[in-house]
Amino acid sequence: MSVQILTDEDTLSAFCPPDERSREIDDYLREHPVAVALRADPTFSESRPHLKIPETLRARNLTAGTLAGPNRIAVPPYAFNETGGKSLVSLLYLGSDVSGHPGIVHGGLLATLLDEGLARCCFPALPNKVGVTANLNIDYRRPAMADSYAVLKADTVKVEGRKAWVEGRIETLPKNGEEPVTLVEAKGLFVEPKQAATMASLYKVAE
Repeated sequence: MSVQILTDEDTLSAFCPPDERSREIDDYLREHPVAVALRADPTFSESRPHLKIPETLRARNLTAGTLAGPNRIAVPPYAFNETGGKSLVSLLYLGSDVSGHPGIVHGGLLATLLDEGLARCCFPALPNKVGVTANLNIDYRRPAMADSYAVLKADTVKVEGRKAWVEGRIETLPKNGEEPVTLVEAKGLFVEPKQAATMASLYKVAE
C-alpha cells in the first residue's frame, strides 16, 4: 500500500481549523510580520512539517498527534527553512493543556520542540538529509507561559561529514514592535547513521 507524502507547498493548504479559536490562531501565525518577511525571502522555503506525516501515522507521533489540537499545540506550526540547512524559524502556539505547573508550559515539551526543531534545521546539510540526536543541552531562561505564541529559531553552526552542530532557542513571538524574550536555549549534536541511505527513505514519511 502506497503512502502519500505531501510536498512542502501542499502542506500549506492541508490544515482545516476545527473551530473558530483555532482559525484565529492560524491566521495570527500566518499573517505575523515574522512569517510575512520570511515568506518574501527567496532563501527560505515554507512548510508545515507536521502535515507531511501521513494521517495513518500522525496519531502515533508525539508532537503532531498526541500533543496536537485545541488547548495543546493548537495548530500545525509554520516552519521556514533556509537553503542548505543553514537556519530554521518556526512559529507556533502552545495552549493551556501542555502545562507542567499551572499556566506554564512543561519544560519537557520545550526540550522536545527544540530537539525536533534543531534536527529539522540541520538535516538538509547532512549527506543523506537525515540524522539522530547524539547530544542535546538545554538552558531554561524564563517560564514559557501557556496560551501564548512562540517562535523557535535554530542555526547550524558547523558541519563535518556526518555530524552537524546546531544552536537554537525559543522566544516569545513579538507583536507591535516589542522585543522578543528568550525562554529557553539549546545546543545539539546530530549524527547521520551509517545506514542513513536506508533511513532517508523512511524519514520522508515522518519528517
